[in-house]
Amino acid sequence: MSEQPIRLYMFQTGVLKCKENNIKMNASLEPYEIPVPWYLITHPKGNVIIDGGNAVECATDPVGHWGGITQIYWPEMTEAEGCENALASLGISKESIRYVLQSHLHLDHTGAIGRFPNATHIVQRAEYDYAYTADWFAAGGYIKKDFDKPGLKWHFLNGEVNDEFDLYGDGVIKMIFTPGHSPGHTSFLITLPETGSLVLAVDASYTLDHWNDKALPGFLASAIDSVRSVAKLRYIAERYDALVVTGHDPDAWPSFKKAPEFYS
Repeated sequence: MSEQPIRLYMFQTGVLKCKENNIKMNASLEPYEIPVPWYLITHPKGNVIIDGGNAVECATDPVGHWGGITQIYWPEMTEAEGCENALASLGISKESIRYVLQSHLHLDHTGAIGRFPNATHIVQRAEYDYAYTADWFAAGGYIKKDFDKPGLKWHFLNGEVNDEFDLYGDGVIKMIFTPGHSPGHTSFLITLPETGSLVLAVDASYTLDHWNDKALPGFLASAIDSVRSVAKLRYIAERYDALVVTGHDPDAWPSFKKAPEFYS
């Protein structure tokens, strides 16, 4: 492997336009716009993508790619914001991606699956199974053509047995089982040489309102699991003195460095 420095890059595949109550339960019906983040960690043992945001097809044909869910969540992005193009703009080769880590398999997190020829895709087994058999209220959030692709290399986790998975065994990238938003949702604890630790809550906590127990998310599989997963992440954040990055917070997201800037 090349001697890549350990760095965290934050990216965004545009925004989703929706209503406030889609993000915060029992909130208003006013228009609301949320960022769609994803992440790259460069590492000496191989580069790692977390999620990948929206599929690049959403830039040119949202309805054709997502179907009826676009009546609730409307994606706005450019082709340049697609994960492949964004990495190319940094000079990161597709072949250098060793792992694609999935927080879960909802449509705004599956943009990297199957696009990197050497990548192993890691997700909770509970999430993968549910994506194919989702209940009626959740089915629209899973776009099977994003993850049901021939020839993919998968590695499945079982968070109910071991809720923390250290990807390289060096403490840099840990996957934390945080069900609630979806049955197999995973968050991330990233520990960097200079910056220290960051908690990437992803959709375990859409916004700081969720983080601070002021609102439930507008979409979830289990309210009880959602609340308990946030409590778990708060404990971890305090233990590691970690910077907290919520999943789709239009107020907090602008405060973080975006690629080509990075955390090291």
